[in-house]
Amino acid sequence: MKSGVYKRQKLDELLELCKTNLRTVNEDLIRHAYEFSSNAHDGVVRDSGEPYFDHPYSVAKVVAQEFPLDDVSVACALLHDVVEDTKYEIKDIKAEFGATIANIVDGTTKITDVTRDHQVTQAESYRKLLLSMVTDIRVMLIKFADRLHNMRTLEHVKQEKRPRIAKETLDIYAPFAHRFGLAKVKWELEDAAFKYLHPTEYEEIVRKLKATKKELDAYIKEFIKPLKVRLDEAGFTYEIEGRPKHPYSIYNKMRAREKPFEEIYDLFAIRIILESENDNDCFLVYGIVSSAYTPNSERFKNYVSVPKKNGYQSLHTTVVGPDGRMIEVQIRTPEMHEIAEKGVAAHWKYKENIAQVDEELEHWVQWVRDLFEHGDQVSVEQLMESFKLTLYQDEIYVFTPKGDLKTLPVGATTIDFAFAVHSNVGFHCIGAKVNGKIVTLDTTLQSGDQVEILTSKKQTPNMDWEQIATTHKAKSHIRRWFKDEERKALSDGREQLEKRLKKQKVHLNEEDIVKYLSSFGVTTLRDFYLKIHKGEIDADSAINTIHLQVKHIQPEEKKEEEAPAGFIDRFIQTARKVTGGISLRGSQDSFLHSYAKCCNPIPGDPIIGFVSQGDGIKVHRANCKNIQELMLTDKNRIIEVSWPQIEGTEFSAAIRIAGEDRTGMLNDITHSISTYQNTNIRGVNIDTQDRLFEGYILVYVKDKEHLNRLTERLRKIKGVSSAERYSESLKKHEK
Repeated sequence: MKSGVYKRQKLDELLELCKTNLRTVNEDLIRHAYEFSSNAHDGVVRDSGEPYFDHPYSVAKVVAQEFPLDDVSVACALLHDVVEDTKYEIKDIKAEFGATIANIVDGTTKITDVTRDHQVTQAESYRKLLLSMVTDIRVMLIKFADRLHNMRTLEHVKQEKRPRIAKETLDIYAPFAHRFGLAKVKWELEDAAFKYLHPTEYEEIVRKLKATKKELDAYIKEFIKPLKVRLDEAGFTYEIEGRPKHPYSIYNKMRAREKPFEEIYDLFAIRIILESENDNDCFLVYGIVSSAYTPNSERFKNYVSVPKKNGYQSLHTTVVGPDGRMIEVQIRTPEMHEIAEKGVAAHWKYKENIAQVDEELEHWVQWVRDLFEHGDQVSVEQLMESFKLTLYQDEIYVFTPKGDLKTLPVGATTIDFAFAVHSNVGFHCIGAKVNGKIVTLDTTLQSGDQVEILTSKKQTPNMDWEQIATTHKAKSHIRRWFKDEERKALSDGREQLEKRLKKQKVHLNEEDIVKYLSSFGVTTLRDFYLKIHKGEIDADSAINTIHLQVKHIQPEEKKEEEAPAGFIDRFIQTARKVTGGISLRGSQDSFLHSYAKCCNPIPGDPIIGFVSQGDGIKVHRANCKNIQELMLTDKNRIIEVSWPQIEGTEFSAAIRIAGEDRTGMLNDITHSISTYQNTNIRGVNIDTQDRLFEGYILVYVKDKEHLNRLTERLRKIKGVSSAERYSESLKKHEK
């Protein structure tokens, strides 16, 4: 009974918050989402010991209170962890709440794959999040609310996890918040992350700020006094206050200037908010401030006429205050202030159709489109680099000869500007004129520069350009150009070889070529085709060399394929027979195929098919080096294949095991296997030499998780130095 009353009280509290802050509220929708999420998370607790549902509930309150969103966003906040942490799937959310809510919840759901590297899944989760955001920007705002609550309760997370979460917050989420103009969110995330990453420095700065508060308050009051007199005389209605800098901001100043806290004097900024809708009044007030205190002309920033990319507008001026201290003064209207504090979220206050990204929101999402313009062509490392690179906080403003404005990160070069104008301008640039003076492509630009790019049709990118460039757009275009050129060269080399094969009426497939690459001083098909393209390998001579060797060993290979011998060969054949072959794009129909000997795929391995000439489909492991080379040369011949999914079927797996031999070792090994889920052992082949043993054990397993648990158990046996799945140790074994 008490629990039911408590739940109703929490729901009523959330509904009241929504009615206070949202234009319209669909109470039935929020009630339904509240009950659905509460039931889905029932019985689950957080690390703090509190019910897990407290988290989505708190995230919904953040959305309703701190972002002026809508009732759909509140419902999505309540549901945002249901798919990730409970038995429900996106299709269930769609059935209950419709496509819009399902799509937003899906966008906020992280990709989880325990079999892959954390950085890979992290990058893919960011990619998914941002691409979802382009369609519906509420996805990102719910993630901000989610991260805010996570950071507010980080003390309840296991200590070893806190630094990783804090670093991700500082590297990704705080810059994201800046990019969306969410100043309050950015500051809170930065300070919370700073607290866990550098606790000693954080505590020291907080302590010193408290100790100097009385002195700072007195100084601010003295500084504001003459400004109030002049503003009142001019008839302005306004608010004026001293805003203390945040601990993380002060910490960065101390590091950048290499000075202690006591020598950092700009610990606060003065903010003047005018009750005016006329932007020109900001400049009038700037004149009043400049008459009261001497301004530093080099530190004047006009973000009113030229807003930041995140929509931020304000006038910034730095003046010399009492005792010669440099004080920053910010001047803005209420609308500018709302955008400065709430950024893109402030747009909801005036927007009717909030699901779609319209022209007014375009500047908030265009950088995402730039980021993923060539996202499928970059490595995980490059993608993570681009995430951080694209989230730059400091910007410069440069102009074309016609006066068009281009916004670039601090440190951008003329080559970045060239690609910002157009990719073709970038590809053919040979230099630039900055303020009328000819400069090189690696020249760093400054705010206010006027830049003209010099081009030549004969110019093409060189390898140094990627190091010179700083923006993701420039780097990705340069990478794409070199990849396209390499692809053309590989295609040309392959075509040359195929033409000569047809003329000589010789049949060779890629597997034949791979076996004899060392004859030409190369180790990969890529290098082989590139050398043919460059003329460093003669196609006719290569064909003759390979063909002679293939003809010489053909009978032996055929005999081996017809009657494979040996313990491991029998295992591979049995494992494949149990699955019934492979399926093509989900079809169970039979088709001509064979298994590549270079990587020897077995059930449980991710696989890819390659349509070979005359041999049907060659099945490779997805991570096989040769198939990756083949994908570069002719991706049109790559085909999707898989092992058939047969419910309840066990498949054969081989475990390679090694270690120090002792009495009873074999008994310990077999006992460890057979006592785990009644695992069936179907073969053992172990050799011993010099008190060491090495060999293979064949078992029937239900799935990959079953096999992983077996290998973990084996590694714990005294004297066992290694135990791993045969497919993972195959290359080492064959060498």
